[in-house]
Amino acid sequence: MALVFPRREAEAQAFLDANPDIDTVQVVWTDLCGVARGKVLRRDEVVPAWKDGRFMPISALVLDVTGQDVPETGLVFDEGDRDMLMWPIPGTFVRVPWMERTAQYTAAVHDLDGTPHYADPRNALESVVTRFKKELNMTPVGAVELEFFLMDRASAMAGKPMAPKSLINEHRPQHYQAYYLQDTDDFAPFFKDLYAWCEIQDLPAKTLISEYAPGQMEIVLRHRADVLDACDEGIMLKRLIKACAEKHGLAATFMAKPYSEWTGSGMHIHVSLADEEGNNLFAAEDPLQNELLMHSIGGLKAAMAESMLIFAPNANSYRRFRRNSYAPVSASWGINNRTVSIRIPAGAAKACHIEHRPSGADANPYLVMAAILAGMHHGIVEKAEPGNPVNGNGYEKRAKYIPGNWHDAIDAFWRASILKEYFGKEFVDTYCTLKEVEADRFYAEPTARDFEWYLRTV
Repeated sequence: MALVFPRREAEAQAFLDANPDIDTVQVVWTDLCGVARGKVLRRDEVVPAWKDGRFMPISALVLDVTGQDVPETGLVFDEGDRDMLMWPIPGTFVRVPWMERTAQYTAAVHDLDGTPHYADPRNALESVVTRFKKELNMTPVGAVELEFFLMDRASAMAGKPMAPKSLINEHRPQHYQAYYLQDTDDFAPFFKDLYAWCEIQDLPAKTLISEYAPGQMEIVLRHRADVLDACDEGIMLKRLIKACAEKHGLAATFMAKPYSEWTGSGMHIHVSLADEEGNNLFAAEDPLQNELLMHSIGGLKAAMAESMLIFAPNANSYRRFRRNSYAPVSASWGINNRTVSIRIPAGAAKACHIEHRPSGADANPYLVMAAILAGMHHGIVEKAEPGNPVNGNGYEKRAKYIPGNWHDAIDAFWRASILKEYFGKEFVDTYCTLKEVEADRFYAEPTARDFEWYLRTV
């Protein structure tokens, strides 16, 4: 069957012409687990890859987080491990500042006839965005906010992580010290390079915060009128942070809960809806009086339980959800309240929006955004009511149940009704199968804690 892709080789050629020193190009694609994968091309291969795509085996769509095939999905041997195409995303060609003479671009996976494959996370998000535009004449606007830990590299690689020493003195952070400027000062050389690299890649990195644990930081990306761009940039920022940490002899991790004694890392999604002129449809002096906003929150609450496998996709993800930990433990909402899962932040009426707080930093930004938008779309169409906002401590209020462990989340996604309509049955079956197999592999391996608890006691 003839290819039906639009030819985009002119963009690739223009980039190469403007960057004559580039001889290596990374094709970056993000799998279901949120892992950045791809291929490395030589300069003379780039324009053909933008003209005709680049082959990739279908099995790469269903790798677990360790990179192992999951044949149980039916997308490995049952398909003869046939070729798919990695197709370039316009506007994503940038230099790689941590590697000499190297650039990168983002790709999505399509079938050979040009059909976007359902198991590509970016395609899943694009399909939900399209429904907003076609069915509601609205455009989702969003931003990704990432928390992460800087660690002592040697101890982290040995599986015994600890906070790193300052890059300007011998101090090692060991207290909570939220918003402590000295902590950001101690790692100023890292952040100087990080922001310089963000400029090179045109990433809209803004506010820097020293978060609520030793070595924990947060960087805010400016909102984008296209949530696909926002999620592309979230993936790019994660790669950039890890590379910059390596340059400075550190390790950076987006694990949801790397330390038992400290808070975990979240990925907060800021989202609103715009009309054709770009006006914020959530704008309101009193959010309670904005019906579109209220229905969106109602839909998010209705979809919360079945969405948790996307918001918290790994075994480690569920260690983050603890009472009074700034990680929500129920489907709840509130105004200017950080103890709930769906928050309307303080701010000007024209900037009113939703901050979605359940997702861990380990989640896949494309799938998280897609699940959030699916819930919002459902709420708008069904005119779902959000119930009363939480005032005070959301951890002390009764609220709608959400799964608190990996197995319950897998089961809830298997039984999904709302998300199945937006992601499709094939996606739900594939993603659940992948995570079910991954969970079985994870729990089959005895850990150091097994021996610590049971070696002599049972």
